[in-house]
Amino acid sequence: MARHDAIDTLQTQPTAMEALAALLKRCADAERIATRIALTNARPRDLSALRDTLALLPEINTCLDRLSTPLIDDMRETLAAVDPQWLETLRRAIKEEPATHLRDGGVIADGFDAQLDELRAIDRDCGAFLMALEQREKESTGISTLKVEYNRVHGFYIEVTHAQADKVPEHYRRRQTLKNAERYITPELKAFEDKALSAQERALSREKYLFEQLLVLLAGAVPELQKTARALAQIDVLTDLAQRALDLDLVRPQFSQTPGLDIKAGRHFVVEQQVENFIPNDVVLDPTRRLLIVTGPNMGGKSTYMRQTAIIALLAYCGMFVPAQSAVIGPLDALYTRIGAADDLAGGRSTFMVEMTEAALILNRACEHSLVLIDEIGRGTSTFDGLALAWAIAHRLASVNRSLSLFATHYFELTALPSELDGCANIHFDVVEHKKGIVFLHSVADGPASQSYGIQVARLAGVPPDTIRLAHNYLSRLEQSGFRDPHQGDLFAPRPTPAPDHHETREHDALLAELETLDVDALSPRDALACLYELKKRLIP
Repeated sequence: MARHDAIDTLQTQPTAMEALAALLKRCADAERIATRIALTNARPRDLSALRDTLALLPEINTCLDRLSTPLIDDMRETLAAVDPQWLETLRRAIKEEPATHLRDGGVIADGFDAQLDELRAIDRDCGAFLMALEQREKESTGISTLKVEYNRVHGFYIEVTHAQADKVPEHYRRRQTLKNAERYITPELKAFEDKALSAQERALSREKYLFEQLLVLLAGAVPELQKTARALAQIDVLTDLAQRALDLDLVRPQFSQTPGLDIKAGRHFVVEQQVENFIPNDVVLDPTRRLLIVTGPNMGGKSTYMRQTAIIALLAYCGMFVPAQSAVIGPLDALYTRIGAADDLAGGRSTFMVEMTEAALILNRACEHSLVLIDEIGRGTSTFDGLALAWAIAHRLASVNRSLSLFATHYFELTALPSELDGCANIHFDVVEHKKGIVFLHSVADGPASQSYGIQVARLAGVPPDTIRLAHNYLSRLEQSGFRDPHQGDLFAPRPTPAPDHHETREHDALLAELETLDVDALSPRDALACLYELKKRLIP
């Protein structure tokens, strides 16, 4: 309810909602950063991202000031309670655009630490010193091609070509010989090298120390940062849900204390995005119709209908708006499904075994406040076994579990259940036959379906025409031989007991009397065989 209230309020303030969405896009994952700070493995860019996120909190609260629900008020108070010292510390300590890795330097801001600033000044003035030294040496030696340079292997050096080697002063000390030049070092350049290289190394060491101390300081802010991150995440979720509700034409569900579901023009999120014209359908489940037997052809819409019912119920209880014209949801404690077909090869379980295991879990746990969806149970075994199991499972759901259940099946014998069970009803999905094909209407209606249209669906799937004709011929043979007698009685009705035949009864009694007086051990094999033939003749004329 609190989420529904917040989403409602956000939809009434579209300007605030859009502003919040824009600000939240600029926020970093504060919860992940807080965790890294607690583990002391945060990176420089983490702290700069946290600084920028904390700087956005006042703007976010300004947007929230235009909204008022208990949930939003709690989040506003959480954001307002963040200690400003953490933002101020990060602003002073971290550069605007720090290096990716601490080992590269350039992480701690200038002015944060005097010792680091001094070491950086030495490193920063290195280029100016080298240029000045090069100019002085050119003037004092008269070597116009002299160069003062640096590389990581040999450090600082003065390079003179072989053609000018006779002008090199005596205080130059040879450092490296090249093909066309000599490299030298002087006492002045050596002293500067020691100072400059050590300054760079000490600056990196100082930055590392300061960064580690900063993480220790920020560890005290971790609980506060985690609360802030959760508040930002909630605002982000609510803003997105409100926007999606507008974009997808979702409505606020209503909750009722009466068990059941009353959904008007329900839709399926995914399917409606992939078809040109999605047909919405109603769902009514209540104590007077707890179990709905859903029949109709394959591809008629049964599975979509069941799934969209579960999605609507789940979204409602997650505090989201739902894809329907209206939805009234009663108390639900669980959602159980037995949909699809899959085996468990690694566990040594067949498709049918997996199906029965899931059915057992549902039958042992579901109660009158549970929503149960069962789709085509009993397909993985013989027709009569599967039918018997499907009938028994549906019977138990209605009479023992008393759950709110949608039970899709192709066993038309199950459509007789409403005549013998309270709270059971038939619904079906219609089709229209056109020439040799069918058109799916995808709309639900009361009552059982007339047939499954399996052969027509096979034709639509691209089964070869000769196979379709063969199937039609065999179907006709089955119907003529009585396998599909439309006047067949209820499969589960008790068989009538035939009237006793008095003549057969007397013959039966006489045979029993003869057998009782017969001494089997005294018979020879030939006499025993003759006796057996006589018994057969009298029993089977």
